[in-house]
Amino acid sequence: MTPRFDLVGLVVADMSASLAFYRRLGVALPADAETQPHVEASLPGGLRLAWDTVDTVRSFDPDWTPPRGGPGISLAFACADPGEVDATYDALVRDGYAGARKPWDAFWGQRYATVADPDGNHVDLFAPLGA
Repeated sequence: MTPRFDLVGLVVADMSASLAFYRRLGVALPADAETQPHVEASLPGGLRLAWDTVDTVRSFDPDWTPPRGGPGISLAFACADPGEVDATYDALVRDGYAGARKPWDAFWGQRYATVADPDGNHVDLFAPLGA
């Protein structure tokens, strides 16, 4: 069998805060997920996104330390159009999430913006220009 890319995992300091952020971006999560040490969500196309608390990771890797010097991972969410990029970015920043890069028209033909999730991971929002 050839290995198949299946899951992106995030290590989080505060499960509740992280899940609230990703729910805002449309990720469907179980209602009681905030109380769990490990949470998974199936994404369109079959990929899974998972969250583990720091304590969970340290239970099998006691020497684990968070990344230093920048985000540990970057995720990207497609928006319907450039206006949705702007509106989503504005709503997240207004609700207290850190804006890492305000919306701009990228040279590769997309409206692009970056926000930080509660653990400082970058989350890009994008849509084709002219959409």
